[in-house]
Amino acid sequence: MSIALKTTRNPTVAARLSRRRRRTNGVVKLLCTVATIIGLAFLASILATLLWRGFAGLDLHVFTDITRPPGSNGGLLNAIIGSLIQTLIGTLIGMPIGLLVGTYLAEYARNSALGNAVRFVSDVLLSAPSILVGLFVYTIMVGPFGGFSGIAGCVALAVIVIPIVVRTTEDMLRLIPVPLREAAFALGAPKWRVVILVCYRAALDGIATGVLLAVARVAGETAPLLFTSLGNLNWSLSLTAPMSSLPVTIYQYAGSAFDDWVSLAWTGALLITLGVLALNIVARFALRPRT
Repeated sequence: MSIALKTTRNPTVAARLSRRRRRTNGVVKLLCTVATIIGLAFLASILATLLWRGFAGLDLHVFTDITRPPGSNGGLLNAIIGSLIQTLIGTLIGMPIGLLVGTYLAEYARNSALGNAVRFVSDVLLSAPSILVGLFVYTIMVGPFGGFSGIAGCVALAVIVIPIVVRTTEDMLRLIPVPLREAAFALGAPKWRVVILVCYRAALDGIATGVLLAVARVAGETAPLLFTSLGNLNWSLSLTAPMSSLPVTIYQYAGSAFDDWVSLAWTGALLITLGVLALNIVARFALRPRT
């Protein structure tokens, strides 16, 4: 207190401290700006390389022909359809489970021992490497049932979706003001109706963002699918047989010695990026009237 009083009474000391604070603020701002420029430069470099190499191999046969041997001018139709099926089913399996678990943690088990245990397991699963998820599903589904399958790939992707939706749902529901819940309770609404009609509506934008993050995460996962759906160079829509997918095809083609396969790998990476971008844009426009 005495130092502060002396500083305020001495204009010279105050001016010196002010200049030092401004210099420190300028240095920190400069470092933040440089770090931002470096990060954006790396991102722009990645996107520019992806667009340049991806558009070079983009053609109509990519969407109309299946994967074929090198030099056969094959496409990615089976890989695209397989990725769409597995991502859609995986999201449909994992999203309701994650939504219910997140609702339980936010509304019914905030300070309970069970809630803390479930939250801890969810956080561990959220940060676990995806290859461990693939090994887990391989142990419980592929090994015992004697073969790779598309449904095993869907379950592996669902396991990845669940903790992302759990964390987002819990965080969004916790941000809802308590007076909003109390107003609904004062009108005689039961707990479940308050959660569905009040809390979910207020947190819809955040929950939808979490689901989009989960879809973006699983759309490019390769390791879990290598241990579950494996991949298939032929046309197959059976969930009980090995199923092709874009990430696995990109992994197989990118390391090959054939130029046409490498070109298709870049094109597949571009398609995944554009697909996730389009999904986010559509979701933003769909949620815009609510804001």
